[in-house]
Amino acid sequence: MLLAGGQGTRLYALTSQVAKPAVSFGSKYRIIDFTLSNAANSGIDTVGVLTQYQPLVLNEHIGIGEPWDLDRAHGGVHVLAPYHSKEGGAWYKGTANAIYQNLHFLNAYNSDHVLIVSGDHIYKMDYAAMITYHEQKGADCTLAVIDVPHKEASRFGILSHDRLGRITSFEEKPKQPKSNHASMGVYVFKKDALIKALTEDEQNANSNNDFGKNIIPTMLSQNLNMYAYSYTGYWKDVGTITSLWEANMDLLGKESPINLSEQDAKVYSRNQPMPPAFIAKGACVTNSLLTAGCEIYGCIENCIVSEGVIVGEGSSLHHSVIMRGSVIGKGVRMHYAVIDEHVTLGDNVVIGDKKSSKDTLTLVGRNSVIASDECLPSGFMVDNDVQGLDIGGIV
Repeated sequence: MLLAGGQGTRLYALTSQVAKPAVSFGSKYRIIDFTLSNAANSGIDTVGVLTQYQPLVLNEHIGIGEPWDLDRAHGGVHVLAPYHSKEGGAWYKGTANAIYQNLHFLNAYNSDHVLIVSGDHIYKMDYAAMITYHEQKGADCTLAVIDVPHKEASRFGILSHDRLGRITSFEEKPKQPKSNHASMGVYVFKKDALIKALTEDEQNANSNNDFGKNIIPTMLSQNLNMYAYSYTGYWKDVGTITSLWEANMDLLGKESPINLSEQDAKVYSRNQPMPPAFIAKGACVTNSLLTAGCEIYGCIENCIVSEGVIVGEGSSLHHSVIMRGSVIGKGVRMHYAVIDEHVTLGDNVVIGDKKSSKDTLTLVGRNSVIASDECLPSGFMVDNDVQGLDIGGIV
């Protein structure tokens, strides 16, 4: 069960028209591709994708699941949106309630265990190994855990466990964390235990209907068998503009912490049929990623450039992320920016300056048009809904 209904408000303009898991990432992917590819590479053939906020682009991207080998007659991928029946219906009230409203889907398949993941994290993980660990421990619930810097621990669900891996305490976003063992939002449950926990939670009028705030602490208080599964690879919660930019930049260079070239752990996506990328005479590309359909006539350095992007002659782009279908005019100067899909920048536009940094990223929202000779300072946001909002210092 893949939770993909989040709004992602801290991504500002990037999620004003699309769900967070559908945001472009890494030149040719969308964020959700990593979780779906993890499932495919782990031999999981039945996936329910729970959507809610702005699902159009996400639904179109998932389709029938063909890129992830999930286009199957039995099982495969199913998009599960809130719905009304004769008994009523409501929007998903929380992560746990989203699963509860789809118990009929769980019960339609003869499985003993349920894997629950979020569709808005960047990582590559073998879920099959975690499920095997869960079964070997005879656990009612297993949480994937990664160690984070102590100064960041209060942002996560934090747990403690004994030397055998059994969880002894759990607290969601504690002010004074007892450890730096953070929940990744990846859970394996015995199906019977999950259904019982969700049913009890629904009967509690004071519950937030959330896994971290309610389900996990309640199950722990009932002395159920709960274990931690340690993960040591790359994992990034791309919940802010800065963290999304950082994750994109992490793909650059020979020592990238997330290897997109692994043959046994490929990241699959749905991509449009486009011609090969073209780099014109006189253009320059340094330490950057670009993909099909790009036309580069200017210079890009330390940039992530998505499919169909055009960079005009004489333009110079540095430390920036440019998403699908955007057109960059001639003579553009860009430093530390995130440019959403189908943006048009006129000639001689200036975005940021040489003093810009990841702490003062400039954001231009989807379908925006910036007229020639305009200047956007560092930390500035342009969106179709909110024009000219200064986001400096909080991205």
